[in-house]
Amino acid sequence: MFDVFQSAGFVPFQQSAAYAAAVAGCGARVRWLDGVLAVERGRVRLISRVGRLDRAGLRRLARWPGVTVVTPEAEVAGFGLVPLVTPMHHAVWALEGDLRAGLAGKWRNRLVAAERAGVRVRLGAGATLEALLTAEGGQRRARGYRALPEGFSRALPERSLRLWEWQGARGFGAGMCFVVHGTTATYHLGWASPAAKAEGVHGVMLMRAAEDLRAEGVRWLDLGSVDTEAAPGLARFKLGTGAELRRLGPTCLVLP
Repeated sequence: MFDVFQSAGFVPFQQSAAYAAAVAGCGARVRWLDGVLAVERGRVRLISRVGRLDRAGLRRLARWPGVTVVTPEAEVAGFGLVPLVTPMHHAVWALEGDLRAGLAGKWRNRLVAAERAGVRVRLGAGATLEALLTAEGGQRRARGYRALPEGFSRALPERSLRLWEWQGARGFGAGMCFVVHGTTATYHLGWASPAAKAEGVHGVMLMRAAEDLRAEGVRWLDLGSVDTEAAPGLARFKLGTGAELRRLGPTCLVLP
């Protein structure tokens, strides 16, 4: 199924030039192996969200004097592939047709209520990214979850970033960062203050971003991983857009 999906223009962020630039900016070695992006640190080669390769193709990528760990876009199994981490699920939103018609009822109602209440968001710039990194970093440390380092976000090509912000009574109150890579975009960072959450800002912001991305030719918006047990509210928010839930393959140690 992912072959059909990818043939329609979907490119995972981890297989894009933007991702390669950011990883290289953080000091890792980057290699393109027959069109597949591999990231190497020491004797470990990481290949994330690779599609269109069968078991033999994945094992060819492991022919080097080191360890190779691969996360395929879809299930691949067999001799030479040792599962390490169970498959993740991602929400991928097809930006086609009437985007609002595809919203879940409660999602649409909150969006309409926020718009009628006068919630306004605007395009951001470099200062938005810094404010977003500071706010989200504080939230991450308080809640104890892991994310990509701030240096990775700063190393992303500026031309690939699409930033949005909302200013509340106390200044910066919410923001989102997306990365555009070809006809695909990926939700990268987001944060909302209590006031922004109360006013439904992120719904307005995500809809505006989706509409603008579609206008510039983006066809797919990857909203990131979905975990209904650890973060049920966030999962409902992502899937409420009408995004499709897609199951990746398990992360595997690959033997040559």
